[in-house]
Amino acid sequence: MTSKTIPLRRSPDDRLPMAGLLALAMTGFICIMTETLPAGLLPEIGAGLHVSPALAGQTVTAYALGSLSAAIPLTLATQRWRRRQVLILAIIGFVVFNSVTALSTDYDLTLVARYGAGAAAGLAWALLAGYARRMVTPAQQGRALAIAMVGTPIALSVGVPAGTWLGVAVGWRLAFWIMSGATVLLIVWVLAKVPDFPGLAHHERQPFGHVLRTPGVRSVLGVVVTWMLAHNVLYTYIVPFITPAGLAGEADRILLLFGLAALAGIWLTSCTVDHALRLSVLVSLAIFVVVAGVFTIGSASPAVIMIGVAMWGLTFGGAATLLQTALADAAGEGTDVALSMNVVVWNSAIAGGGLLGGVLLETWGALSFPWIVMALAAVSFLIAWQARSYGFRPGHRLGHGKEN
Repeated sequence: MTSKTIPLRRSPDDRLPMAGLLALAMTGFICIMTETLPAGLLPEIGAGLHVSPALAGQTVTAYALGSLSAAIPLTLATQRWRRRQVLILAIIGFVVFNSVTALSTDYDLTLVARYGAGAAAGLAWALLAGYARRMVTPAQQGRALAIAMVGTPIALSVGVPAGTWLGVAVGWRLAFWIMSGATVLLIVWVLAKVPDFPGLAHHERQPFGHVLRTPGVRSVLGVVVTWMLAHNVLYTYIVPFITPAGLAGEADRILLLFGLAALAGIWLTSCTVDHALRLSVLVSLAIFVVVAGVFTIGSASPAVIMIGVAMWGLTFGGAATLLQTALADAAGEGTDVALSMNVVVWNSAIAGGGLLGGVLLETWGALSFPWIVMALAAVSFLIAWQARSYGFRPGHRLGHGKEN
């Protein structure tokens, strides 16, 4: 008597819903493009609004303030709403406020529109990670989140330079109109391919304080703020940092190298996030510490800068996936609220990196950056290392599911 071995086939339910996840990635892309588009067009925007480039730069500040101030209250207020309804609301916000920005000839109205766009982004960022996780089985959550987050490095490495070129070529107002048109298409995409989910019932609503006190949440947020602060000190002032190596005129290529390395980092993270999340975080931070250390002694060498930027991008690419996965796992039912905290902490670190880097540049010069980056990254590593019981636990993340 012989037995036949029937090969196992993947169930259609095991396939990642790529169309829906890419719609989420496109939402992240729109968030980043809307945020950063004015940065490369400040002279043109200033001329169009009859203000100085410095005042035009406050359109970026207004956007950041919108994200910081609105992410948590909007997330708390919409906990009971159906999830796709909230996502569509956030995306419609981009259509409305980018269109107002394109039409406005009044500086104050433009600032209000930029604040509104930032508020829409704050709500969107609080939704994306939790939404991606709900679209798939628990075993697929890490890979799904990596796909949903891929819009960010693409926007930073390719979209932002392209948007700046487009704005210079056809005018900044038309660039914002194009953004609005792309966002309208995104609404159709989301309605067609992104499934809907119910919001939380009244008794399931998660108070802010309760989520913040959940074991592991504060540890993950501690890593977020120190890691992102270290990153943004260097990233924001990349031009003065690479100037001693004679690379000031190569900033666009340096940033492209960083972006491409970050994309590779996202792919690597998608392979490791589920079964080795803790190890991935610790290795990424350890390499970042080493790169910063090498920068302290080799920042005048173009080869050191190029190799270091590539390693930095590789370790940073998966940061959003790793940290949001760890935060969502720790928060459990409070995922959306915890992720709204992440929006605030992440954007605060961006602002803080700009402020800290500016002080360092004025006081000790760009050569001081690697020392501070190394110290902050080391603190981040120690926080993650100590969060072994909650936040960054060893082993496969699904092995802790019953504890959440």
